[in-house]
Amino acid sequence: MEPILYSFRRCPYAIRARLAIKVSGVQVQLREVILGAKPAEMLLISPKGTVPVLQLTDGRVIDESVDIMFWALEKNDVGGWLDFDDEFLVEIKNIVKENDTEFKGCLDRYKYADRNTEPPQLYYRQQGEVFLQALERRLSSQRYLLANRICFADMAIFPFIRQFAHVDKEWFYNSPYKNVQQWLESLLESDLFLSVMKKQQAWKPGDSLTLF
Repeated sequence: MEPILYSFRRCPYAIRARLAIKVSGVQVQLREVILGAKPAEMLLISPKGTVPVLQLTDGRVIDESVDIMFWALEKNDVGGWLDFDDEFLVEIKNIVKENDTEFKGCLDRYKYADRNTEPPQLYYRQQGEVFLQALERRLSSQRYLLANRICFADMAIFPFIRQFAHVDKEWFYNSPYKNVQQWLESLLESDLFLSVMKKQQAWKPGDSLTLF
């Protein structure tokens, strides 16, 4: 028996969990979820109803994406995403926390803003740009966010920048954030990202196993 991962292909939280699981080489059963019709099996083990949810073979449940990433990398951090000293790991956690709180709040309001509401959509984009500006500064002197090689922070954050960029691609790719654009595109074109974004049929009880 493999652990069971409930996921939704386009969800940035689920994307980063799949990235870590994939790079670790740990095999799981993948169950693609339709968010409007969440399976009872998932809601039974995680009533909050968000993805990703990982059910381990001993019955334990991990329903926070960052925790799933740590779980996978503790099994096998083949990419060295966490292979840094303690001070560096604190910085990784801080920037991911900033992404998951301040930036994610701006992203949600920017993506789902009604044009007739106040503040307008532009306001939320500008608020989100504060984080983009910080990333741009980091990437001006190195290839990735915290070093010249990929770390946990890059892989935990870029699915959210992808979502931000897709709200208005024309604006994003004509914005002054050239380093962020290059960083994002390199990760989007990576074999790892493409491998975790393959379309899956929605899971239902009785389906054959989809191993991931």
